[in-house]
Amino acid sequence: MNEQESIPVTKVERSAKFVKTGFQIGGNYIKHYSKKLFNPDLDRAQLNEDNATDIYKSLSELKGSALKIAQMLSMDKNILPKSYVDKFTQSQYNAPPLSGPLIVRTFTKNFGKTPEAIYDKFKLSSTHAASIGQVHEAELNGLKLAVKIQYPGVGDSISSDLKLVKPFAFRLLGMSEKELNIYIAEVEERLLEETDYELEVRRSIEITNACVVLDNVVFPRYYPELSGKRIITMDWIEGKHLREFLATNPSQKLRNKIGQALWDFYNFQQHELRAVHADPHPGNFLITPDEKLGVIDFGCIKEMPEDFYQPFFSLISTDVINDREKTIQAFRKLEMILPGDSPSQVDFYYQAYLEMIQLFAKPYTSKTFDFSQPEFFDKLYLYGEKIAKMPEFKQARGVKHFIYVNRTNFGLYTILQELKAVVKTDTYQPKLNKQV
Repeated sequence: MNEQESIPVTKVERSAKFVKTGFQIGGNYIKHYSKKLFNPDLDRAQLNEDNATDIYKSLSELKGSALKIAQMLSMDKNILPKSYVDKFTQSQYNAPPLSGPLIVRTFTKNFGKTPEAIYDKFKLSSTHAASIGQVHEAELNGLKLAVKIQYPGVGDSISSDLKLVKPFAFRLLGMSEKELNIYIAEVEERLLEETDYELEVRRSIEITNACVVLDNVVFPRYYPELSGKRIITMDWIEGKHLREFLATNPSQKLRNKIGQALWDFYNFQQHELRAVHADPHPGNFLITPDEKLGVIDFGCIKEMPEDFYQPFFSLISTDVINDREKTIQAFRKLEMILPGDSPSQVDFYYQAYLEMIQLFAKPYTSKTFDFSQPEFFDKLYLYGEKIAKMPEFKQARGVKHFIYVNRTNFGLYTILQELKAVVKTDTYQPKLNKQV
């Protein structure tokens, strides 16, 4: 993969990149409709492929929040055409890495020393490059270490980048401006946290210490004394990413074991800690040689306040979901049904959201669940496609916490689907007050 010698850092440079990409997309549309004049039956497959290629190339060179949006969209398979998902999925594993000299300059600027002055060994070529930073292999006192280095200018460009992403998001997602603004505000808050590596180290230590009770889940040890605002040093964990692991054709027993570890990891956090690792893309996990789940990134953490947690997870309870008034009461607390809704609107949204909740809660309704079932995911995707076309859902609904909590749980479901795992779903249950 070609190394990247520099990153556009200033607002002017980054704006120019978006403008150029906009022109390229406009050219793709002109080319598409010119061909359509001679072939009226021409579909949008090539147009989508060309646009996805141009947008991904631009976002991958910009890094940071721009590329993070692509990463997030690649996980939501029912929002985008397949060509976008396929292209954006690259951001989960391998974005173009920065060149060695740029890494040394970045390291020196943020840490005051070159990598060689701190570690016994340091590989200038990265082993993994993603949206916010890239990882290098190092060694100190016989310990193999992973050193994560944040790309230059990422933290300073988040707000302006998200403003520049909005026109693309309007076209790709079809959201109303109000809904998009709520989405972007929540994304901005999480991204600002993700670029605070000192916060990430503190949270990583807190959460990994809390999760030591989990079976078959392992974490790196973190080194605050070798970390800073833009650099994190942690133990190196050997293992295969999900894609590599599945290519080894693992047994069903092993798939179930890893799937169970993943399920327990997420539900322990949600129901015991009220704070959850909210970035469940496959690049953040490794399957170790001793067949355990390694979790290697805690940059994105979503805390769940009680006034969200209680009504949201109460909807999994049959006592609530089988009682129309209790369900509507929970929907009101979550702003899925709004104070100004007419009786007919209340009934419409009640029925629509009831269908969604019943689908979401399906794995919780029995002691075990088989995530290889295609019909379960077919129904999820069909539901997403259906509401995406309904004008009633162009209005912003639901509290902001839905954005990352939904992303977390559906991301978890998607990985379990890829594993084709059968898991026990009654290991860590929602902790609900009697009155929610």
